[in-house]
Amino acid sequence: MTQPTRDDETVKDLVQQHWDGRAATFDEEPHHGIHTGEQRDRWLEVLRETIGDDPRRVLDAGCGTGVLSLLLAELGHDVTGVDFAPSMLERAREKARAAGQSVEFHRGDAEALAAPDDAFDLLTARHLVWTLPNPAAAIREWQRVVEPGGRILLVEGYWDHDEPWDEYEVIHDDLPLYDGRPPDELREVLLEVGLRDVTYEPLQDSTLWGREPRHDYYLMSGTVPR
Repeated sequence: MTQPTRDDETVKDLVQQHWDGRAATFDEEPHHGIHTGEQRDRWLEVLRETIGDDPRRVLDAGCGTGVLSLLLAELGHDVTGVDFAPSMLERAREKARAAGQSVEFHRGDAEALAAPDDAFDLLTARHLVWTLPNPAAAIREWQRVVEPGGRILLVEGYWDHDEPWDEYEVIHDDLPLYDGRPPDELREVLLEVGLRDVTYEPLQDSTLWGREPRHDYYLMSGTVPR
């Protein structure tokens, strides 16, 4: 029997519940946190090569425990992190204090950001789009807060898990990009909602993930139209 479609608020409440429950141990996984100097340096290299050396105003959407936010701050960017799960944000703030990094972290909805138009040069998101009930609307919202000619940079992947787990057992049918997508498919989504010059490259270097990657990871970039 087909399950009834849940309203967005219910779906988002369960998404928050899931990630709040994982916050305390999230970074322990080798592919989630940064565990060695070599892993950290490799991520910094990838980001530097992709973004360049000029300081940017960056919004890290769905920042989680701040892994990407802190790397971007270390590269000299002015970073704001937004996440829906308070426990994830608490962990991110603790890590920023310990690292001596000045990053603003705020609770917020990646599909409806509390930021003015054209407030940022760059928006980043790591493994976020699969958790969203309205990913196309979110990407349009990201274009609103990034100035024309700015970029949206996604660290994404295709997981194709056998079965959903925890709260996702209930809501996975309500998430259009659940389990991620192959890069060609996600590229088409970004193009359909208005991004330009959308390109991607694989992120299969085991150093980045602290182990041999078990899924297809990639870095995707698009430009906000002028």
